[in-house]
Amino acid sequence: MIDQATIDRILDAAQIVDVVSEFVTLRRRGVNYIGLCPFHNEKTPSFSVSPSKGLCKCFSCGKGGNVVHFIMEHEQLSYYEALKWLANKYHIEVKERELTDEEKQACLSSYPANRGTALL
Repeated sequence: MIDQATIDRILDAAQIVDVVSEFVTLRRRGVNYIGLCPFHNEKTPSFSVSPSKGLCKCFSCGKGGNVVHFIMEHEQLSYYEALKWLANKYHIEVKERELTDEEKQACLSSYPANRGTALL
């Protein structure tokens, strides 16, 4: 598990315009950026990136989110893998730790869907 301090450093360092522009040609329009959506074919730009909010959204297909969700969707990665991808990009050392037995139990009991499942 990646500790919360490392996650916070990754999220603070990751600039959504910088990350999205690796995959999409963006043009400035006012305070935001627009480009062709990377999730579907289109001829007219409907993909908007807001650096002040740290969000992106396609107004055609509806996909969007923060920088981690963009990487998860575009690169087909899990949340954990997307954080590692961003950490690598911004040269942030990932500090991981094992969950204690109490934390594992709290995870299982706090989410009803997890009851009866084992953490790997």
